Amino acid sequence: MILEQNIRELNEQIPQMNENIATVKANVLMLRKEVDRYEKTINDITSKIKSAINADRDDLAQGYALQLEKMRENLEHSHEQLRFAEQAYEKAQKVKKAFMREKDRKIKEAREALRASERAEWQAKVADTLESFEMGGLDQTHNEMLNRLNEQTAKNEARMEIALDSVDTETMEIEANAEKIRAQELVNQFKQEMGKDVKSSDKTISIEEPTDEPVSEKTVGKKDKTKS
Repeated sequence: MILEQNIRELNEQIPQMNENIATVKANVLMLRKEVDRYEKTINDITSKIKSAINADRDDLAQGYALQLEKMRENLEHSHEQLRFAEQAYEKAQKVKKAFMREKDRKIKEAREALRASERAEWQAKVADTLESFEMGGLDQTHNEMLNRLNEQTAKNEARMEIALDSVDTETMEIEANAEKIRAQELVNQFKQEMGKDVKSSDKTISIEEPTDEPVSEKTVGKKDKTKS
């Protein structure tokens, strides 16, 4: 029971771990968007500074220059945060892989121990049974048990043969072939209504009528016709 509880607890930790990793990943994505936004803003401000200089508006250029300096500081700070966030995400991924390997190993060991315990329990029952045979006369009881099992096996095999013989497989096959022929006829009818030619390459299913004539006589007849 303790081993089974441990297996459940190990499996229950996976969703929580995935949620934590998702939070770290979300932080990475948010910082990447922030870096992209700062880079775009810096490009816009740089273009404004150049336009102001070309227009001989140094006063405007100076204002934009201060904004540019602030944006560059923000960009550098965001780059640093993004670097740490990416490292944290990579580490979280490695921790998860290590945890999954350890979890699988422990679950495998626990299940092997459970199977070994079940085998030991079964072996103990067998040992108790054999001991009881020895107390009551092993040979007589053993032979009696074998005869009972053999008799039951023979009955089951006979029931199986009777059940198989009672199934009319030939009728089932004929009905299945009839369904296929009917389906092909419907397709051909649709083709005719649509003005399409019913090609001779369309596969049809034929059912050979049963005959009472022996196979050997049919074969001899064909050979005689060929010679004539």
